[in-house]
Amino acid sequence: MKSYIQIKKKILKFDKVIKVSGDKSISIRCVLLASQAIGKSRIYNLLESEDVINTLKSIKKLGINYKKIKNYYEISGFGLSSFNTKNKIILDAGNSGTFARLVLGLLVDSENEITITGDKSLSRRDFSRVTSPLKIFGAILKSKDNQLPVKIRGSKFLRPIEYFEKLGSAQCKSSVILAALKTPGVTEIKAKKSRNHTELLLKSLKLPIQTSSSKYYDYIKIKGQNNFGSFNYSVPGDISSCSFFLVLTLLSSNSKLTIKNININKSRIGILKILNKMNANILSKNKKIYKGESISDLIVKSKCNLKSINCPKNLNSSAIDEFLIIFLAAAKAKGVSTFRNLDELNKKESPRLDIGIKFLKMIGVKVIRIKNDIKIYGNPNLKLSGQYVMKNFRKDHRVFMMSCIAALTLGGKWKIYDKDSINSSFPKFIKILKKLGAKIN
Repeated sequence: MKSYIQIKKKILKFDKVIKVSGDKSISIRCVLLASQAIGKSRIYNLLESEDVINTLKSIKKLGINYKKIKNYYEISGFGLSSFNTKNKIILDAGNSGTFARLVLGLLVDSENEITITGDKSLSRRDFSRVTSPLKIFGAILKSKDNQLPVKIRGSKFLRPIEYFEKLGSAQCKSSVILAALKTPGVTEIKAKKSRNHTELLLKSLKLPIQTSSSKYYDYIKIKGQNNFGSFNYSVPGDISSCSFFLVLTLLSSNSKLTIKNININKSRIGILKILNKMNANILSKNKKIYKGESISDLIVKSKCNLKSINCPKNLNSSAIDEFLIIFLAAAKAKGVSTFRNLDELNKKESPRLDIGIKFLKMIGVKVIRIKNDIKIYGNPNLKLSGQYVMKNFRKDHRVFMMSCIAALTLGGKWKIYDKDSINSSFPKFIKILKKLGAKIN
């Protein structure tokens, strides 16, 4: 079976209603919290991607059973500190930084040494941002060069900590929060603003967590060692998955798209704020609050007069996973778009800032980079007619998806490798594109 797809024609106009897969961040958090609840939890619309399946397989290795029943997953938990860690266990996180970092927080009381491994891409990423605070709790963690594999042995004498999270990483913050659940006393966290799904989930479970915020930071207090009961949860649509279809519609001709039931948590809507500042006019409809999360349908129409943006730095953390597709929108906008302080992009599944710049230059877009700031010189008349090959991007699913959107909106004949990369986060991506009329071989 070939490892690439071919796109030779732009997508024709469409007017459709779609649903995208369940939010990956919330799916993984739901599975992990259900593993610590007492009783049988039901999770609906769980994202069935490799990252989430690896999470399910890992909790089973730790003694937690799960099964799929009709349209939900049932997970049978036995309470806090009920993982079976009597034997040395190896947990494979695959490509999921979310699972790898969060599960370390839940293993701070493990009886024996547990090893977390991952694929080549994940094994290049920095884990000191998580291992450092977990050591302060009292756990013993070992790794070479602060990368996977990471070995963790827990402690029976955990102590609460005061922690300052400076990176704006929800994974780091959440790992500390989950460790605090296992720890007696009150753990206090000051964190640079990032997505807050973990806090909202804990609040919906009536756990003793207090939160407040200032302009740049969130403040969290968690009282540990409080068991909680099983729960039901319906995972909303993933805005990161949604973002590719937003830009597809904006850059297509005479098209309209409604995307149902999307999570528009304010810590995740940087993509919407940025595109609307670029004159996109994406509308929200049927808004509701579900267990603390804001949910909405999103309606987007073609836009031939996108304008450039001087992107505010405070939107970076809430759009961190969407910048590649934002770069593509900027390439078609009128004027020069500026983005600053994007160093965190190079710490993702691939060096996304480096790859994004290389990609834009490949399609004829002028880009100037100064350290981690870039300027993109947009061209509203950008059209492609040559042949383009995308490969060697560390199987990063977002690079693959951005390449597909470029091929379908700008033209040219494309060969895009590593089609299986989408299995980690968005297996239905190509199927939905074809539903909209895309010709993909």
